[in-house]
Amino acid sequence: MSTVAQCLFCRIVAGEIPADVVAENADAVAFRDINPQAPLHVLVVPREHHADVAQLAAADPRLLAAVVELADQVAGTEADGQFRLIFNTGPESGQSVFHAHGHVLGGVRLGWTPA
Repeated sequence: MSTVAQCLFCRIVAGEIPADVVAENADAVAFRDINPQAPLHVLVVPREHHADVAQLAAADPRLLAAVVELADQVAGTEADGQFRLIFNTGPESGQSVFHAHGHVLGGVRLGWTPA
């Protein structure tokens, strides 16, 4: 498994930094965002380090599918299966942790304000 020693999300996956984990599978971990933007705001990260979702998809499409599957599981449990899944790629898009991760948002009717 590929990890980066100073990566925040690699350290959460390894159990070195505490997080409110809500679900996990062999390939990914889902934990609550520390600054939620919706009633349900969970981050789903692959256990293996990839800088962003594009790199993850190119390197291991099966792993990306496992991340999406876990996102769907979390939304099914916590938001009646209705959710928005957002992957930011690059600093201009809002990515601040450079470990691929999807934001699972739900629990309320979501508006649309992309910028």
